[in-house]
Amino acid sequence: MTGPLFIELDLAAVAFLLIVGFIGGLVSGFIGSGGAFVLTPGMMSLGVPGVVAVASNICHKFPKALVGALKRHKFGQVDVKLGLVMASTAAIGMWWGSGIQKAVREAYGEAGSNLYVSAAFVIVLSVVGFFVLWDAIRIHRAGDASREEEVGRLARWIQSVEIPGTMVTFRVANTRVSFLFILPLGFATGLLASTIAVGGFVGVPGMMYVLGASSLVASATELVIAFVMGLGGTINFALGGYVDIRLAMLILLASLFGIQLGAIGTTYVRPYMIKVVMATIMLIVAVSRAIVVPVYLSQLGQWALEPATAEILKKVSFVFMVAALAAGAIIILGAMVRGHRQLATA
Repeated sequence: MTGPLFIELDLAAVAFLLIVGFIGGLVSGFIGSGGAFVLTPGMMSLGVPGVVAVASNICHKFPKALVGALKRHKFGQVDVKLGLVMASTAAIGMWWGSGIQKAVREAYGEAGSNLYVSAAFVIVLSVVGFFVLWDAIRIHRAGDASREEEVGRLARWIQSVEIPGTMVTFRVANTRVSFLFILPLGFATGLLASTIAVGGFVGVPGMMYVLGASSLVASATELVIAFVMGLGGTINFALGGYVDIRLAMLILLASLFGIQLGAIGTTYVRPYMIKVVMATIMLIVAVSRAIVVPVYLSQLGQWALEPATAEILKKVSFVFMVAALAAGAIIILGAMVRGHRQLATA
């Protein structure tokens, strides 16, 4: 049931990967996520098996995340202590999740792997995307940018729970919580990262809404976590032969430039714009992945689908993928231009 792991790369595919890499880096530097919710589906739209797309994305992630973390550390946005504590528990989730990935492919082949990754994308992106979008709209309607940085009710309660011997203070994030609350959050971040190469979907909102960190600090600190997880995950997937170094290097080449531009962009925009960008791309990519779920079910013999219909669904999914890339780039670059103009006229 297994097919070839590595696809052939022509000029068009290389150009597409460079564009995807740049925008993935732009998004990553701006919102703190590894950008995998752009990169992994982007590679899969070219026919890359799901497990290879995840593994190759993780491989390119750790050097890119290191560059982004260093860049945003200069702006005082990174809580290194929080990032390392989260990463220590995320590493466990990463290794556990990569084992699940390998088991799914061995049992159900490429179609099963693609279905597993796509279904995870649809569920996670839809839930988190709608929540983050609702929060961004609430803040924008309030007309008070300072409200975004207020600690939420859940985070206030967690900070109030005193468990002797487990309390940790994080200076940059301006929060003091029990290590026991960080354990499951870090594990879930690593587990999700090894499943769809996007741990930031749990890590960033978790640091914001559970631990009480600001959106800027959470998005910047996630880059530290992404670096540690990316390094460990790369070793694990590479031992199984799932890393396509060609894909990893192409997207890394373009994303290194994009991530620095995105990191600079955070200094020109209101923090709620980070949530707007995150939610917009999440929801569009969720639609893109949902469209091809019937195709994978058909390949597994669970859905009756004509070959012509399957090809149409793949093309429509690709269109939505391109739309997600364009939307992310337009929103980020537009916000940067407006923010720069406002600072210039202030």
